[in-house]
Amino acid sequence: MAASHNKETEKQRWDRNFADLLQELRVAQTGVQILFAFLLTLPFSNGFPKATEFQKDVYIVALISAAFATAMIISPVAFHRALFRQGRKPELVRYAHRMASGGLGFMLVSMVSSVLLITDYVLDWKWAVPLTVITGLWFLSLWAILPFAHRNWGEDEEDAEANESADRDS
Repeated sequence: MAASHNKETEKQRWDRNFADLLQELRVAQTGVQILFAFLLTLPFSNGFPKATEFQKDVYIVALISAAFATAMIISPVAFHRALFRQGRKPELVRYAHRMASGGLGFMLVSMVSSVLLITDYVLDWKWAVPLTVITGLWFLSLWAILPFAHRNWGEDEEDAEANESADRDS
């Protein structure tokens, strides 16, 4: 896999990076849209008037962060439209990466806030808070800690392949 990446031109690399990023955004966009749709309908449900002031405040945090996540995750499309056929793929990829990262951050806030809202509504706060903390830590583990801890996966294999290739050539 690394060998094929070494043969690609810079333009091909930016195109590949952009295509990869778009695939990731499609997954994130679906998740945030489902969450956002749920949050948009929640105030119209029969049980919402029974929500406490705290729950309504948490709801607003969840709703606004879902809206921000939606805007950031979809924004690369608008940016791409503005830069279409201008040969500025590197700018687009860098911008889209920042928007995707920020969107995931807001999505995390929205997901955890939604869990707090629902668990506080159906359980005693003594259960709601720990379950929400566990949920937040789970998301952070999967979305931040694990990926950053394993950023160098495969580099040793790529170095070994490059050394073997160099040895064969000499």
